[in-house]
Amino acid sequence: MSTSDVTKDGITGARPDRDALTGATRPGRRRRRRGEQLMVPDAEFGSYYGKPVLNQVPWAESDIAGYLFLGGLAGASSGLAAGAHVTGRPALATAMKLTALAAISGSVVALVHDLGRPARFVNMLRVFKPTSPMSVGSWLLAGYGPLAGAAAISDLTGLLPRAGTAATLAAALGGAAVAAYTAPLICDTAVPAWHDGYREMPFVFVGSAAAAAGGAGMLAAPMAQALSARRAAVAGAVLETLALYRMRARMGLAAQTYDRGRAGRLMKAATTLTVAGATGAVLLGGRSRLAAALSGAALLAGSACTRFGVFCAGTASAADPKYTVVPQRARLRARAGDLADREEPADTVRGN
Repeated sequence: MSTSDVTKDGITGARPDRDALTGATRPGRRRRRRGEQLMVPDAEFGSYYGKPVLNQVPWAESDIAGYLFLGGLAGASSGLAAGAHVTGRPALATAMKLTALAAISGSVVALVHDLGRPARFVNMLRVFKPTSPMSVGSWLLAGYGPLAGAAAISDLTGLLPRAGTAATLAAALGGAAVAAYTAPLICDTAVPAWHDGYREMPFVFVGSAAAAAGGAGMLAAPMAQALSARRAAVAGAVLETLALYRMRARMGLAAQTYDRGRAGRLMKAATTLTVAGATGAVLLGGRSRLAAALSGAALLAGSACTRFGVFCAGTASAADPKYTVVPQRARLRARAGDLADREEPADTVRGN
C-alpha cells in the first residue's frame, strides 16, 4: 500500500523502491511472459444482438453460381475446341464449339436475370475500369460471346472457314480469361470464405472449368477423338482437388464454412464426383463408350457442385459475424505482438 500524499509543496511520503515503474514496463500495457497463463479466459465473441457485420450477399444462388459454372465451362471448352481444330479432330472440335456457345449463352442469361434487366448489363460497358473485376468481366463476356458464336456457326454451316478458324483461335484466348476471371470477381469482396481464399481460388476455378470441359468432350465426342478431352479432364480434376485442399488448409476459421451445412454437402459431392470421374477417365474412358459418358457426366456434375458449394460457403460466412471479426482480432493481436517484440530491446536497455 502506498503512503504518499499530495500537498501544496508537492508529493510527500513517496516510496520509489516500491511504487516506481521500471524502464521495461510502460503504463497501460502489460506484456505476457512466455508460458504465463491468463487467469481470466478470453471472452467469447458475440455481435450486437447477433446481427451480421457484413451486408448479406444479394445475388441469387441459381443465377450467380450457375453463371460461375457456365462461364468456366464455356471458356475451357473454347480452348479444347481450338486444340481439336488444329490437331484434326473435327467431331471433338464441333462438340466443344457448340458446348462453348451454349454455355456462354446460358451464363449471360443467368447474369442478366440476376441484374433484373438487360439494360444494366449494357450500362456496365459504358466504362472500362481495369481495377474492377466486374468491369473487366463484362468486357470479356461482350468480346468472347460473339467469337464463340462465330466459331460454332462457321463450323456448322461451313461458311467462311478461314474466318471461323480465326474466331476459334481468338475464342480460345478469350476463353482462358473467361474461365479464370470469376475467381478474382468474388474474391475482391469482404466475404470471408471468398476473400480469404484469394490465392488459390483462381486455380480452383480453372481446374474446375477444365474438368467440366473435358467431361463434356467425353460425353459428346467419339472415344477415338476424345483423348485430349480425357487428358484435360484429369489434369483439371487434379488441379482443382489440390488447390481446394491447399486453400482450405490455409484459410483458417473461414474454412469451416466449406465443411458445414449446404456448402459442406455440395463440396463433399464435388470431391466425390470429380475423383470418380477422373478415375473413370483414366481407367475406362478409352475402353468403354458408356464408361466415358458416365465419367464425363460425373466431372460436369462435380464442377457444378464446386461452384455452388463455393457460393454457399460465401453466403454462410457473410451471415455469421465471427468469420469476420475473430480473424480481424487475431490479426490485430499478431501486429501488436510484432510491434512489442521490436520495442522490447530498447525497453530492456532503459530498465537496466
